[in-house]
Amino acid sequence: MKILVSGGAGFIGSNLVDALIEKNHEVSVVDNLSTGNRDNVNEQAKFFEEDITNANKLGKIFSETKPEVIFHLAAQASVIVSAKDPAFDIETNVIGTVNLLMAAKKYKVKKFIFSSTGGAIYGDKAERPTTEMAEADPVSPYGIDKMFAEKFIKYFSGEGLQSVILRYANVFGPRQNPKGEAGIVAIFTDCMIRDERLDVFGDGTHTRDFVYVTDVVAANLMAMDSDVCDTFNIGTGCETSVNEIVKILQELSGSKSEIVHIDYKAKEQEHSSLDASKIKESLGWEPKVTLKDGLQKTIEWFKEK
Repeated sequence: MKILVSGGAGFIGSNLVDALIEKNHEVSVVDNLSTGNRDNVNEQAKFFEEDITNANKLGKIFSETKPEVIFHLAAQASVIVSAKDPAFDIETNVIGTVNLLMAAKKYKVKKFIFSSTGGAIYGDKAERPTTEMAEADPVSPYGIDKMFAEKFIKYFSGEGLQSVILRYANVFGPRQNPKGEAGIVAIFTDCMIRDERLDVFGDGTHTRDFVYVTDVVAANLMAMDSDVCDTFNIGTGCETSVNEIVKILQELSGSKSEIVHIDYKAKEQEHSSLDASKIKESLGWEPKVTLKDGLQKTIEWFKEK
């Protein structure tokens, strides 16, 4: 099958590209390399260094590659950046998504699979673990823009495009960029293996639902292979505090990093965990990698690199 992956040089995207090529699909990647790494891209994939905000260039790429399926992962993924520059966040996460949807409609793409966010959309008011039925109540521009991107996807689904929305918990694992992407595991791991000072926002008691990247890739593959068009949470349903993550990483890495608590740079939800029972019932997906095993694999990758 001919597949286009936006953000395919990034953390999750490049892991997904590898899995697709392993299954003998013909894969093209669109990435502006703002946070992605060209070295992440599988040499068997066709690579286009381009921004999804450029509709004309996207049209040429679609005309050349003629994709049947789109995995849309390209995004401005930092809550802090979204708070500093909401207009830039809108341009990338909303307008970029609409550009891809318009191209998908024009070139008769069969399926559109979108990497969205769970906690940033649901906010703090929803019960936890949070189901897909919870009311959207984002507290950051990033969450707001992901919510509007979802609404545009549902609009285009009404126009005949099959779509699946995957709302991720906090994804972690090899290839996550500690400098250019959101993700405390990557940031903390990078500091710890260098024994550098580690900054923790607030008192560290805020919690997140951490899911390993290979489990997220598996959910994307299941979404592609299924005829189901729906919105699904992708998480473990378990909450882990930032302080607990720091403690586990210290134990696994043997780090001597100084831990310093600092003020928040942007408003974020206090706690988050996602109920993924819907996708388990519908597609048979459930997380396979434990938190500790995933953190160990992440540390090993960072040390190697």
